Amino acid sequence: MGYSETDRVCFGANSDSDNTVEYPELKDFTLIPKNIMAEPDYIEDDNPELIKPQKLINPVKISRNHQDLHRELLMNQKRGLAPQNKPELQKVMEKRKRDQVIKQQKEEEAQKKKSDLEIELLKRQQKLEQLELEKQKIQEEQENAPEFVKVKGNLRRTGQEMAEVQDS
Repeated sequence: MGYSETDRVCFGANSDSDNTVEYPELKDFTLIPKNIMAEPDYIEDDNPELIKPQKLINPVKISRNHQDLHRELLMNQKRGLAPQNKPELQKVMEKRKRDQVIKQQKEEEAQKKKSDLEIELLKRQQKLEQLELEKQKIQEEQENAPEFVKVKGNLRRTGQEMAEVQDS
């Protein structure tokens, strides 16, 4: 389906223009411009009085530190090592968890390696702790006892002490 010269002129295009593309399947818009943006005048004119724009220099990108960091990130990405973007709190919590697991493993290994003597000493230590707890309970009961019970206990003790002094 060809279009005549007059059809192209009606749409605002020249017959020898390189900026348009012909689409015969579209009935209403047969010519669509390739470049939608207008080109600036200073490109065509070689006027020495005009100052041509230059690309601005980004001081961050030209800095040595930035280049080294960028190079390192590219290398890590090629190797498959992605930078960890975890928050600091999460990192600390994971480290604590790892340390706790390691500590538990060491304790379990130490318990497995205990000798008969150590086991016997631990049993005795537990018995002593139980006796101390019982003594503390008895003391607390005595402290919480009514006043007349305390006075009666003191009188008995003093009476016994007097009897021992008289006997000797």
